[in-house]
Amino acid sequence: MSIPNDALQKVLQEIGQKKAFAEQQLVVVRQQKAAKTREARMLQLTASEVTSLPKDTNVYEGVGKMFIGTPISDVQKRLSAESEQLQADLSNLNKKEDYLEKTFQNSKDSIEQVLRGAGA
Repeated sequence: MSIPNDALQKVLQEIGQKKAFAEQQLVVVRQQKAAKTREARMLQLTASEVTSLPKDTNVYEGVGKMFIGTPISDVQKRLSAESEQLQADLSNLNKKEDYLEKTFQNSKDSIEQVLRGAGA
């Protein structure tokens, strides 16, 4: 049984669009992952610097255009919370990347399968 050319062309176009969308989203997700990884590294370096300071050191955080004196313990808590949030974000991006890779691969396989079926 043969599929009519119009239907075959429509199926190929839909699968091709799905493949292209997945490919575009993969690029975006990988860029987001790289940015989050850099951000996590900066937080880690900041946390290690703050940890190495004596407990009585004055620490200032930027708030808008001004700086506010903040206890080291508060800074460490904030850095820890931001680090946990970044790890959660990275975990979600990894899941999204896996899903998009599977979608891309499935679309690619479907196109090949349709083309093999049409050639038979």
